[in-house]
Amino acid sequence: MSNKVMKIGLDFDNTLISYDALFYKVALEKGLIPKELEPTKLGVRNYLRSISQDNNFTLLQGEVYGLRILEANPCIGMLNALKSIQKDEMKLLIVSHKTHTPYKGPSFDLHNAARGWLEKNGFFSKTGLCFNQNEVHFEPTKEMKVAKVIDLGCRYFIDDLPEILNLLPDYICRIHYSPNSKSDWHDGPIMRNWEELPLLLNQDYFG
Repeated sequence: MSNKVMKIGLDFDNTLISYDALFYKVALEKGLIPKELEPTKLGVRNYLRSISQDNNFTLLQGEVYGLRILEANPCIGMLNALKSIQKDEMKLLIVSHKTHTPYKGPSFDLHNAARGWLEKNGFFSKTGLCFNQNEVHFEPTKEMKVAKVIDLGCRYFIDDLPEILNLLPDYICRIHYSPNSKSDWHDGPIMRNWEELPLLLNQDYFG
């Protein structure tokens, strides 16, 4: 591969895929939350924690990330944004922290579930985003995720968690994806929506 190819690393959970509506839907089906609750993952989590039902939230996560993942939506504008930047000199890579099975509850292969969601949403399709399977990396720990991003030679990395971005070296342009909340990220660009991505990539952050 040419050294001129610019590698753009992408987180998966809450960056490519949005679980907000699905967490609310499944929690409501199980009678865990009131209907008037904010329909977001954070809203569900905070409510269950407030009534000392952290264990139910952990079980809910396993179901949403595994058995029900195909019902989750792509983040708004993400598919179009990625399609628009695909060029010969750009390579997209997915690097995510994801355990093989849920921490609690029924055993389910979370890696295969996530790949199934990617397939459903056209990531591996020749008429979609044309990813190869070896361009998708699910790592069982945060430390292994960070090491993989570095090893792959990513020039940019996009993640919804500042705690991950803080672990990456500053020669990587670290972009915080923060569509719904105030960002406390100060060491790189903040992306409020996926439509901003082409503009962010055209700016020079490396001097």
